[in-house]
Amino acid sequence: MHHDAMGVVRSGLKNRIDTIAMQQGHISLSQICEQIDLIRHDARAYGMMPVERLASMLESALSQGGLGPVLLSYLDLMRDAVECEDNSPEASTAYLAALSLRIGH
Repeated sequence: MHHDAMGVVRSGLKNRIDTIAMQQGHISLSQICEQIDLIRHDARAYGMMPVERLASMLESALSQGGLGPVLLSYLDLMRDAVECEDNSPEASTAYLAALSLRIGH
């Protein structure tokens, strides 16, 4: 994909993530899940494996325990992963390890 087009995709994903973070406390769990699902879908479509995996894990966490304080940790790492150009399995593993350290699992 052309570099400029990928920049548009990355910008759109970051905007969605930032919107969720800003609306925390004012948006329903179902709306957050819907937005995270859209982010996951777009990340998969554009080969952004780290973002897709983090979004998928966030969906699972939300379904098990509601919002809680972990939401912002996931969103911060998702934002970082969007900006990263490395979409390898190793990059996914690194982001998941960072998440594990942040949330203490």
